[in-house]
Amino acid sequence: MNLYRVKTALKGVKQLAQLSPEDKQACIDAFKFLQKMQDGEPTETAAETKAVADYYKVLNNMLSIFDLEKLYIPPQIDETQGLYGNQLLIEAEVLRRLNLQAPEQSHLLDMGCGRGRISHHFATLTGGQVSGYNIDPNQIQNARDWATECKMSDRLHFQVGNHHEPLGYVSSTFDGCFSFQAVWPFFKKEELDRHASEMYRVLKPGARYSCSEYLLTPHFDWANEEHVALHKSFLPTLAATHSMYPADVCAALERAGFTIVLSAPSSAPAWPICEQKRDLILNGRKVVRALETVRVLPPWVEESLELLQSGGQAWTDAEKAKIADLNWRIVAEKPRA
Repeated sequence: MNLYRVKTALKGVKQLAQLSPEDKQACIDAFKFLQKMQDGEPTETAAETKAVADYYKVLNNMLSIFDLEKLYIPPQIDETQGLYGNQLLIEAEVLRRLNLQAPEQSHLLDMGCGRGRISHHFATLTGGQVSGYNIDPNQIQNARDWATECKMSDRLHFQVGNHHEPLGYVSSTFDGCFSFQAVWPFFKKEELDRHASEMYRVLKPGARYSCSEYLLTPHFDWANEEHVALHKSFLPTLAATHSMYPADVCAALERAGFTIVLSAPSSAPAWPICEQKRDLILNGRKVVRALETVRVLPPWVEESLELLQSGGQAWTDAEKAKIADLNWRIVAEKPRA
């Protein structure tokens, strides 16, 4: 696993160095766009979606250097484990909540699957199949390559997809669906119902949705200037476009026909791991500066890491204040016919 991490980091550096000028500028423009959104500038969903895709095309390579290939921070369930160990723990917990009756015969849907590493873990644990979609073609190709390398292409299926469009699957296909900080941060409140209905459509009767998702807590107050200032700083760092309360998401799921089984804060805080990654990025920036000096990496990489680091600190402050939660737990069940 250590060798894998080293190879992944080196590949991330290589891919950053090989980015086209157009991709680099699109990433910079996307981050500026996400920042402007926090100033209250009206934006269209199509423009938001493009910004997220442009940003993630670069961000997934950048964060893979710092052991964040799965692009999410888990709760620190076990203090003796690092980021990866706690990712495995929360993934197993989310899988258990799906309450699969025949895991080896199951077909699950990974919404916002990234590079497919979580899908791979779920397929390994269940012995069944997992399909996943993501907005970034670069990550989907990486997921397909990984499935081939692991000789699991017959059980792992990936395609480019967009939360804001109808899901490209036949109705009543899946025995469960799941997400990790990948769905609800990309919807306006009035858009929640459409996606909840699509989730309901593709699940079999009796199937569940289970997640570990970024949501505001009920303690977040839009009239509190300190809360809003922290939100403005940390949201672009999450590459998110919007922030929902759990009640908003659960209401949309209920209107779609789901029964809410669970809606609760994370089982443990994520900020200790956020601080570990903040410190890792701080040290990594020394290497980045050296690579910039010899022109292997452009100066904007260092600037981006500075924004990630400052935004990460804002996130830590927000979670300590219990106004936001990276791993809010929701379980919703489609009633049996």
